[in-house]
Amino acid sequence: MARTEGKTRAERRANVKALKAADAALHANQRREEAAGIREETPEYQRLNAAANKAADKVSRWRGGHR
Repeated sequence: MARTEGKTRAERRANVKALKAADAALHANQRREEAAGIREETPEYQRLNAAANKAADKVSRWRGGHR
């Protein structure tokens, strides 16, 4: 199991925090788009999803990432 990226505990915590923020933004956008009746992937969804995936690449699976 790969550890969360970062040399110090603070860097690792910052990476986990960034992942949580990216996921929150993605899900908030999803709720707004569902409420507006949008059913297909928008450019905003794709941008937020890419950001969440990039953040997840730095975090261990134990913390919700891909490592």
